[in-house]
Amino acid sequence: MQVLVTGGTGGIGFAIASHFAAQGHKVILADLQQSSIDNKVAELQQQGFAAEGIVLDVTDAASIASCAAKYPADVLINNAGIQHVARLEDFPPEKWQLLLNVMLTGPAMLSRAMLPGMRERNFGRIINIGSIHALVASPFKSAYVAAKHGLLGFSKVVALENADINFTINTVCPAYVKTPLVEQQIAAQAKEHNLTEQQVIEQIMLAPMPQKAFIGVDEIAATAAFLCSEAARHMTAQTLVLDGGWTAR
Repeated sequence: MQVLVTGGTGGIGFAIASHFAAQGHKVILADLQQSSIDNKVAELQQQGFAAEGIVLDVTDAASIASCAAKYPADVLINNAGIQHVARLEDFPPEKWQLLLNVMLTGPAMLSRAMLPGMRERNFGRIINIGSIHALVASPFKSAYVAAKHGLLGFSKVVALENADINFTINTVCPAYVKTPLVEQQIAAQAKEHNLTEQQVIEQIMLAPMPQKAFIGVDEIAATAAFLCSEAARHMTAQTLVLDGGWTAR
């Protein structure tokens, strides 16, 4: 299978790409920075894996069209993400719109571009990397929470529209994962709440999780791979939650 991963050079994206590559699939790393793409593709190729890369801006229609034409994906992993932490009244409107463009409109438009090929081949798997914030909310993250909640509804509609072929679309929703994006959040939240970074980890991030542990990128990668397996062929429009028990409360 040809597997395209947006945000493919980041912590979660590269872990997913590496996992699929190790299973023998061709992976396409799609991201914004050519240098990062080249480095990560080379890393995979040095291990003997089939990997290529493409510069992709998920907020740009021409970039999406070019990507879909060059690399029609059997499996699309919508993983690209950004974050901004602020009270709504302090949230720059252009930043709010950018978060929705990257994490909701972008996945929708990239899925739209890939779907005709999937329908033609009678096979497709779309996996959205959501978040615990697709299910619950935290203060100061209105745009991120709105985008991730939106992914769930989007996935349900696309599942219904394509139930006539061998196609599934699901959303993987992890709690906090120790990635560079989360490291930035820790610093931002420390400033917003007037806490130390360790206090943010203990009192805010891991406080709702009974298991008190960050989710591993390997868990997310293995979950994505399972969703592409024959055992998951009838799992569609579902939300797979990796949250250490957060939402059990």
